[in-house]
Amino acid sequence: MEYVIVIAALAAVALIAGGVWLLGPRRTRPRPPVERPPAGERTGGATAVDEAEAGATVAERPPAEAPPPVVELERPPPGAGRLVRLRARLARSQNTFGKTLLGLLSRDTLDDDAWEEIEDTLITADMGTTVARQVTDDLRTRVQVLGTRSPEEVRAMLKDELVKQIGPDLDRALRTEAPGERPAVMMVVGVNGTGKTTTCGKLGRVLVGDGKTVVLGAADTFRAAAADQLETWGTRVGAQVVRRGEGADPASVAFDAVKQGIESKVDVVIVDTAGRLHTKTGLMDELGKVKRVVEKQATVDEVLLVLDATTGQNGMQQARVFAEVVNITGVVLTKLDGTAKGGIVVQVQRELGVPVKLVGLGEGPDDLAPFEPEAFVDAILGD
Repeated sequence: MEYVIVIAALAAVALIAGGVWLLGPRRTRPRPPVERPPAGERTGGATAVDEAEAGATVAERPPAEAPPPVVELERPPPGAGRLVRLRARLARSQNTFGKTLLGLLSRDTLDDDAWEEIEDTLITADMGTTVARQVTDDLRTRVQVLGTRSPEEVRAMLKDELVKQIGPDLDRALRTEAPGERPAVMMVVGVNGTGKTTTCGKLGRVLVGDGKTVVLGAADTFRAAAADQLETWGTRVGAQVVRRGEGADPASVAFDAVKQGIESKVDVVIVDTAGRLHTKTGLMDELGKVKRVVEKQATVDEVLLVLDATTGQNGMQQARVFAEVVNITGVVLTKLDGTAKGGIVVQVQRELGVPVKLVGLGEGPDDLAPFEPEAFVDAILGD
């Protein structure tokens, strides 16, 4: 009987334990991760989950940067012979001056009134009173010696006299070759409105056309447009441009431009300076500072003064003041196609003792030309 009770008790315990096991939480085996093939290897249509994931990926991906546009560099023509190519444009502006002189000298009789009229014509062309009187006296002597005067003789005589006054023997070459490893350095100065920044850009084109490498320094920091304009000129021909923010120290920009020119081993550095009134002492002193700072690295080989040919005598006053502050080595006469006063070439050279090296004859990119006395006089007198 006792054995029966014990067996019954064990059975009851077994039943209770089995019920607890059945009713308790079941442990589940972890499922192995599902490996998804790459998107390019999937078969069948994309599920909604796939599309959502793809959309998120595209949204998070940064947009691809467009490649920079390829700028095709321009090939400017060489500087030599430009004035001859632009002769017609120069002749149109100076035609009245030349024709008047030739007409007066071709008269059958040249009395005192005729010679006075010749002198007045030269003066109104901005040749200056002293030079006009000297040219008139020389012409009068030659006419008396020659006696007869055919149109050909008159033209040849007048051409010889004008070329002599302009100075055919002056050295008009730009100093683009520097000794040693450094580049030649040019500073371009002048008052506001003379076309100074444009001249820098065109000068860069002239030099590139002659096979030189160029750095343009935008040291006119008073006008943001000046740096933008210079950068446009440089981009077109592949010249490097050094610029800083508006209001930066001009001397610092000029210094950096020369430094980059030395490091890049270019041939020429052209420094554009801010336009300034010749009557403003502080601004003129600053111009001297720019030159001194530049010369801590390299000699300034050229200081080109840009003059507006249409300003006449006022331009001469500007020239004198600039020459006192910096050592002017050459003159650039701009807008010469817009005036009949070609005699200013003679007067500028007489006043400053430096040659006119370049002339601007229009607004085109290649309208800056090396000055050639004979080609200039030929254009004035016509065929």
